[in-house]
Amino acid sequence: MFEEIIKGIIVGLGASIPLGPIGILCIQRTLSKGRWSGFATGMGAAISDIIFSAIALLGLSFVNDFLNTYREWVMMFGGAVVGGFGVKIFVTNPIKQIKRVQEGNHQYIQDFVSSFIMTITNPGAIFLIIGMFAFIGIDTGQYEFGLVIAPALMGVFIGTMAWWFTLSTIINMFRNKFRLKQLMITNWIAGTIVMAIGITSLFEGLIQILRP
Repeated sequence: MFEEIIKGIIVGLGASIPLGPIGILCIQRTLSKGRWSGFATGMGAAISDIIFSAIALLGLSFVNDFLNTYREWVMMFGGAVVGGFGVKIFVTNPIKQIKRVQEGNHQYIQDFVSSFIMTITNPGAIFLIIGMFAFIGIDTGQYEFGLVIAPALMGVFIGTMAWWFTLSTIINMFRNKFRLKQLMITNWIAGTIVMAIGITSLFEGLIQILRP
């Protein structure tokens, strides 16, 4: 059981550490609104990763079949969602975000939900997680829940949460060194990167649909 927890931690870290749109969003929100906003953002992605891990380990073939059959459409939808969040980041005024925090209006639930939606609509995440499980030696869909699946999911939870807590804590250390102009530039850069990722996914799905 301990071995499966360790393997789950590795999968959780492997799924979280690559600096995708959620990582960029976590950094942006930590700088603008503080550590716990960034951590709530990461938590949304972590719950999504656990759901994907459960789908992979339980061998839910109908979900995998759906994703394989409609992968292009899911990529387009997910790309549009991510691109939309990128636009929102780009136009967000960090001064208003800071004022909300100072007034005690932290909006952690909103941070959580938005990152969960961004991750759950990304079909690449589940294929990454399936590949990670195969890499560490856990074949999906072949184990009993209590012996392997539950400990592995616990490990995924520990790994993902540890990463997002660490990232938000480290970024928060530099938060007070950023001035309003620098925060505005950070929003523009983060928004542009997230938009680019979303648009790339959207057009990749569109090209695959139109390809003869």
